[in-house]
Amino acid sequence: MEPKGTTIDEQAVNRVRAGLIDALTATRLAEAFAALSDPTRVLIISALLEGELCVFDLAAVLGLSQSATSHQLRILRHLNLVRTRKEGRLVYYALDDEHIRDLFQRGLEHVRHR
Repeated sequence: MEPKGTTIDEQAVNRVRAGLIDALTATRLAEAFAALSDPTRVLIISALLEGELCVFDLAAVLGLSQSATSHQLRILRHLNLVRTRKEGRLVYYALDDEHIRDLFQRGLEHVRHR
């Protein structure tokens, strides 16, 4: 039984349900946003906007230990936000694709908007 004074617009509900993302996609998107909820990871993304870097260079840029930087990169890599390229013994990190750049830039525009 519906509470008094409320009605459900079945057409609107069906339209929204038809465009709603599935639970797995919602989980993956939430994980990506959660990864970006950490300031250190945001700084890593910001640094990688300039191009690929090895963990030692990233650590130097951010003023972090190599271990702490590697830990954050592991999280970003696990979520497919960064990718790696190995050259000899060095591993270079870069943004996984242009979507990550776009997501970061849009978020930055939003926070700088006011």
